[in-house]
Amino acid sequence: MAVIGVSTSQDSHPANVIYNKNHLRYPVQTFAVNPRGGRLNREPLYRSVADIEIGVDLAVIAVRSRFVPDVMAQCIEKKIKGAVIISGGFAESGNQDLQKQVAEMAAQADFPFVGPNCLGIYSPEAVDTFFLPGERIIHPRKGNVGFVSQSGGVLVDQMVKFAGEGIGVSAAVSIGNKACIRETHMIDWFEQDPGTRVIAFYIEGFECREGREFIKQAQACTKPVVVLKAGKTARGIAAASSHTASVAGDYRVFSEIMKQHCVAEADTEYELTAFCEALSCYPRGSFGNVGIVSLSGGHGVVAADACGNHGLNIPKIAEVTAETIRSRLSPEIQAIASLENPLDLTGSCVDADILTAVRHLSRDQNFDCILALLLPYSPGISADIGAKLSQVARNEGKPLIAYVPKEDKYKIIIEGFALNNIPVASSVEGAVLMAKALKRCRPC
Repeated sequence: MAVIGVSTSQDSHPANVIYNKNHLRYPVQTFAVNPRGGRLNREPLYRSVADIEIGVDLAVIAVRSRFVPDVMAQCIEKKIKGAVIISGGFAESGNQDLQKQVAEMAAQADFPFVGPNCLGIYSPEAVDTFFLPGERIIHPRKGNVGFVSQSGGVLVDQMVKFAGEGIGVSAAVSIGNKACIRETHMIDWFEQDPGTRVIAFYIEGFECREGREFIKQAQACTKPVVVLKAGKTARGIAAASSHTASVAGDYRVFSEIMKQHCVAEADTEYELTAFCEALSCYPRGSFGNVGIVSLSGGHGVVAADACGNHGLNIPKIAEVTAETIRSRLSPEIQAIASLENPLDLTGSCVDADILTAVRHLSRDQNFDCILALLLPYSPGISADIGAKLSQVARNEGKPLIAYVPKEDKYKIIIEGFALNNIPVASSVEGAVLMAKALKRCRPC
């Protein structure tokens, strides 16, 4: 990788941050480029990419916008395979002609690039072109969610949320003004990537007719596609235009089309996080008929309200199912457990009661998704409940979503689910949002 624009006097320059981070922390051979030449921390500063003795896969361009065409010409001459253009000062600043010039040069030379006006690419354990100090970024682990964002800030903030919920990324890409590489290209790339199971987008707007093409590709994609769409109001549309020169279009039309074509639209960043976790475990989706198992009547009520607010159905439990569950419950709770939906096992239940309820609700054709609301401080619950319930879910083949308070002392329970690819929410609302994700991405 060649980083072009490295400063000899300003250590905090974006190019310096990118160069130092990759040179010192990642398994990528990194070269610093500055027209003055010389040395930087005992390493050579190349005057041009042409002076680099070996072939280069990626150029990171972090120079003033007016110098970008000349730098790109040098990269093309060097036969570099592609670039990330960090530099701003293009269409988002009203400089449409300069952006058009760079895009046309790249198209003529078949030279793909990400940007301009972006952070670029983060691939765990491989490369990081973000001009943010490594010690300040919270990196999610390597995982199976591919995330593409027009906004670098939203992307980094979402990475923090992913890391907090234990969600890993296969790659995160900030495409900025997307003068070359666009969302449609990223759908193609991530669909071919064996390490990606869910493709998520933060989108501000499209060019004319580009939204139609995006929806067609998303519907044809064999992996779930999740979208957080910005520019929903007049003020938001204006902000999107000034941020990345995007045309936000009619949000209501786009939202309805996404629903019709099985694209999972997240309404908030919080929903985006929940959607990605749920769909990374259950990519096929469901039809929104939810069975709720709770150890507390209050938690069941909260979940029922949340399901109603998010358009999820809470069907009745079939009589035969209820009778089967009651006959297999511990004698201590047979008379006090409520076998309506939500099902309340009370705080006196034990592991075997929860396993029985989840097993037989999973076999009830009224339900295509089960929520297990666990209160690990209940005296009859063991530290193995996560692993035990995961085994039930695997045997029954019906999506199970768990709620467990996110505290260190309950970590072993959470890990019992996570290690078996069962999504765990840290709130009742979060568990319901995961069920919503499955409905939003239902089979067409």
